[in-house]
Amino acid sequence: MLQEIQQPIVHDLERYRACFRSALVCDNPLLSAALRHVTQREGKQMRPTLVMLCALAAGAVTDASLHAAVGLELLHTASLLHDDVLDESDTRRGQPSVNALWGNKAAVLVGDFLTSKALQEVTATDHPRVIARTGWLGQQLADGELEQMAVMAEPDFRPDRYYSVIGKKTASLFSTAALAGALLGGANDELAGRLERVGHAIGLCFQLRDDLLDFDSSQLTGKPKFIDLREGKVTLPLIYALNTTGDVAMTKLALHARCGEASDAECRELTSFAIDHGGVAHAESEMQRLRDEACAELGTLANDDAARALQRYFDFVIQRDL
Repeated sequence: MLQEIQQPIVHDLERYRACFRSALVCDNPLLSAALRHVTQREGKQMRPTLVMLCALAAGAVTDASLHAAVGLELLHTASLLHDDVLDESDTRRGQPSVNALWGNKAAVLVGDFLTSKALQEVTATDHPRVIARTGWLGQQLADGELEQMAVMAEPDFRPDRYYSVIGKKTASLFSTAALAGALLGGANDELAGRLERVGHAIGLCFQLRDDLLDFDSSQLTGKPKFIDLREGKVTLPLIYALNTTGDVAMTKLALHARCGEASDAECRELTSFAIDHGGVAHAESEMQRLRDEACAELGTLANDDAARALQRYFDFVIQRDL
């Protein structure tokens, strides 16, 4: 499905990859080694794809669009490096993390280098609104991390707090990618706003789907089992089940998990509870609701190829298994 999604921008993606590689050229051996390690797996390029599809939907993919795509991907990569330091993670996407190989100090500095490079790339768009939005994005990512820390110390489980955190940590990046692409593709304010809302909905679904993988018993996902609960993250399926049942014993167990102290057996019990009491079904229905609302925004796009690709993009996000 991803190849079909990217077909309208396949040549632009090649130009993007060349720009991305060029942005990472440096003469520091340690930095070069760390950057090669971080970027040796290209991944699905979801955010750059969204920038370019929204640019196409607005008019055309320009050189400025490519700079924005590179800048946002660099900022995203920097945030992952910093997350690994904060979470003391030894792996990232199935390979050793930068902090595991070179230490926390190097990981933070490589992340700082990438952040500076990201700002350089976005500045090259020469679009004040895109530049300002990227500054806002950096604030949202940090704010989301801090809010998540605050939530983990709270005595209750509120859906609005969950959505606030994922809105800042995940949806802000997707909405910024969509808005930047739209503006740099030539969109007016009305179209840019519509595509920004689509990007926000995609980001929420992206995180909802990622959280649902923790409840998948098939063992076919690319996500370690119970990783969210082990890290103290209580996500929407369990939040919904706790709030609809009011189960005191399970709420106490979920608070224990929120401290990062749950055993595999306790994680399994909480997961089964969420599944049995409609939490997974609720999260899946939320993704479908967000998709339907966003696709209504796409219905009037002038570029049919871009509209179809964005709808398929949404389907890919909510169906992915890693």
